Amino acid sequence: MRRVAMVSIALFALLIGNLTWVQFFQSDFYANHPRNTRVQLEEYSRQRGAILAGSEPIATSVATDGELKYQREYPDGPLYANLTGYKSLVHGSSGIEGAENEVLSGSDDRLFVDRITDTFTGREPAGGNVILSVNPKVQEAMAKGIGNSVGAAVAIDPKTGAILGQFTSPSYDPNLLADHDTNAEAEAWKSLNGDGDRPMLDRSASDRYPPGSTFKVIVSAALLEMGYTPDTMVPAGNSYSPPDTTHDITNSNNQCPNAQMPLKEALALSCNTTFSRLCVEEIGPEKIAETAAKFGFEEGYSTPLDVVASTTGTLGDKATLAQSCIGQNEVAATPFQMAMLSAAIANGGTRMAPHLVKELQAPDQTTLERTTSEKLGDSVDPEIAAQLQEMMVGVVNNGTGGNAKVDGVVVGGKTGTAEHGDGVPEHGWFTGYAMGDDGKPAIAVAVFLDSAGDGGSGEATSIAGSVIRAALGK
Repeated sequence: MRRVAMVSIALFALLIGNLTWVQFFQSDFYANHPRNTRVQLEEYSRQRGAILAGSEPIATSVATDGELKYQREYPDGPLYANLTGYKSLVHGSSGIEGAENEVLSGSDDRLFVDRITDTFTGREPAGGNVILSVNPKVQEAMAKGIGNSVGAAVAIDPKTGAILGQFTSPSYDPNLLADHDTNAEAEAWKSLNGDGDRPMLDRSASDRYPPGSTFKVIVSAALLEMGYTPDTMVPAGNSYSPPDTTHDITNSNNQCPNAQMPLKEALALSCNTTFSRLCVEEIGPEKIAETAAKFGFEEGYSTPLDVVASTTGTLGDKATLAQSCIGQNEVAATPFQMAMLSAAIANGGTRMAPHLVKELQAPDQTTLERTTSEKLGDSVDPEIAAQLQEMMVGVVNNGTGGNAKVDGVVVGGKTGTAEHGDGVPEHGWFTGYAMGDDGKPAIAVAVFLDSAGDGGSGEATSIAGSVIRAALGK
């Protein structure tokens, strides 16, 4: 009897231990297991909260006649797909749908009282809302400007770090992945992932490209910190032979024939020879890497969506440095980072933390949380930022960035053309900013066009001008 009792006690102990392990330590595993249909039925029995761009709903839940009571819908699917992400029965969620899932699904701890109240009042439970900082007019201007081209654009409020627009092309329709027909959803998933144009890749933040001449803004910042001024005479000419290589640095269209010119003119005309020579002979790799890092290179962001870190790569020997300082070699940047660059300059040298979520709301639209601005650091002193602004305004008014001009608005910027392989058309770039009527920075924008070829930087610059007009209502 004693032995039977001991065995029984041991079995009960094992049973209780296993129950404790399953209920407490493996609760998340079983709650989120794809075969646990009860959790899925419960989740889809609640109306998921909306995602809004300003006051415009860009992700909503609508009632169905099926076993799953609500289905996710994206009214302007491809326009915001890189931001909203998708909510899929099979493949989970991405984008804001994933990052803010607890609020949207109603499971956030701050909504506990709402859930208890719903139980007693019989009110249908619902999720909270996520309001983005995106300006729909800015997003639409980006999409219209880029059209069917491959590329991306990002716009930021320099004063606060609020993201005003973030678009990538080609895009995809997240409604296809929200389909309750799992066979149709699986086919859409297979098709999207097999598409050679990679429509599910967010080119604005998840991939890096050689920034070309837009990187000369960082080289200019390094020079100004070393005591140069916008009016300092610097070497130019249409050919420069760096040490340790037979490859000459040249300028397109021979636009810098004079032996010398002011630094601001060299930036306005985008003289490769000037910036390569000064990097090799005056600045050096350490100073370039340090200056780039202060603007955010080698640093990722979370908005809460992830932004991969841009990099200067290995600056290496003098021949390599000469290429790196015109945005080639291993230098690689996201359009997001290049918008952050102009935002810091427009904001007097202060780099603000970028954020996409403006406000989180309870189901009754009361505020759960409102995002506040946060300073990341000083990229340059205000005096240096003012000089960079002067030089970038010169690029738009007197140089290669004329397509970004907006009547009655102070616009500064820098164009860029970047090689990325033999026989492949060059990338086109523009990064810049605009001041508001109050004289304060209103918007910073970067536009990237993949393999746009001749005229690509001019096209990117025109798109940036359209985005600025949309943001300022011009």
